[in-house]
Amino acid sequence: MSPVLPGAESFDHSGGPVGVLLCHGFTGSPQALRGWADYLAARGLTVSLPRLPGHGTTWQDLARTRSDDWFAEVDAAFGRLASQCEQAFVFGLSMGGCLALRVAETRGAAVRGLVLVNPSLAPDTRLFLLAPALKHLIRSLPGIASDIKKPGAHELGYDRVPVRAAATLPKLWNETVSNLSQVTQPVLVYRSSTDHVVGPASMRALRAGVPEGQLTVRECAESYHVATLDNDAEAIFEGSVTFIQAVTAGNITLT
Repeated sequence: MSPVLPGAESFDHSGGPVGVLLCHGFTGSPQALRGWADYLAARGLTVSLPRLPGHGTTWQDLARTRSDDWFAEVDAAFGRLASQCEQAFVFGLSMGGCLALRVAETRGAAVRGLVLVNPSLAPDTRLFLLAPALKHLIRSLPGIASDIKKPGAHELGYDRVPVRAAATLPKLWNETVSNLSQVTQPVLVYRSSTDHVVGPASMRALRAGVPEGQLTVRECAESYHVATLDNDAEAIFEGSVTFIQAVTAGNITLT
């Protein structure tokens, strides 16, 4: 395995009795969510931000992993977090949003609520539609990282997408979407008005699977896909803490 890129390291912070697991996206790294993690940690929350297998090193490393590996990592991280905290939430960006939903489906009431940013639940682009066939023909395609509107902001992600790894995403999407009825927790979604990575099919799948009264969707009018590094990041961070306070009925004190 190649060395971890500077800034792509996992992050853990021991705080109070409420914890948050953060899940980054496909071909990305913890760097995309580090500002969010730091914001939560500064407010007294316990935070876990794992680096998914094959991420934060080289795309060739990612090519040797699959969606089952990524889910196993976040599920294990949630288990550790839940053992430390009285209440645990799961947040996610893009594919990390799908992983967050899958954790909620499998962990049930142990997950108190979810905050998702531009969650990926469907093959919105031709890349992912064709990946299962393309994996036999080519190793990689142009990357999808750093879709950000804010000048000067940059996501630490791969400039190539390993097709073999991408070809395992449909399994994760299908498992998650087919079990959305198991998600009983409140779900807050931040959706960018312009997103060049995740299209409308993912939100359609989420709305079809999660009852309207359980789902809150907020628009990020000034951000592209990686909204946690974009112009709406502060609103997302603040909104996620307000969400935690509401779900816990104000029974926690945040700094």
